[in-house]
Amino acid sequence: MEKKKLYTLLVYSENVAGILNQITAVFTRRQVNIESLNVSASSIQGIHKYTITAWSDLDQIVKITKQIEKKIDVVKADYYTDDEIFIHEVGLYKISTAKLMENPEISRAIRWHDARMMEVNPTYTTVQLAGVTEDITNLYDKLNEFGCILQYGRSGRIAVTRSKEEAISDYLNTREQERNGNIG
Repeated sequence: MEKKKLYTLLVYSENVAGILNQITAVFTRRQVNIESLNVSASSIQGIHKYTITAWSDLDQIVKITKQIEKKIDVVKADYYTDDEIFIHEVGLYKISTAKLMENPEISRAIRWHDARMMEVNPTYTTVQLAGVTEDITNLYDKLNEFGCILQYGRSGRIAVTRSKEEAISDYLNTREQERNGNIG
């Protein structure tokens, strides 16, 4: 049996109500858990981009991608491994200011991870770190060792491909040329 690995799906759709439910239902039916989900406007007007991560084997992720792409409002769907895309996440850490002040190692850990202190008040300090998942979780683990975390949140992954253009751009250009009768 093939080992599961983390895949990132980039799904482009028209901005219509209910499409997110249709996309996540594909994962539910196949009993694949979504690790992270980020939805935003894409670089193309009227098209939204869904960045979805899930642990799966290749066969399963191919089937999921094909099923998603069959949805009427989905324009394009592709899956990628981490070496095929640039990825980024943001972590927010709310930590105890009292513990921060009494233990200089906490401040050193924040600086060592290149995180930023966003707000410091007598009760709590808010720290932000942007980077890859491993960086975000490593700082969490370090701060958790100090017992200073009051709250923690991590964004979903955002990603762009390593190609010069978004895959959807080529797809939409080809589709437009086909409509105009310029391609076979």
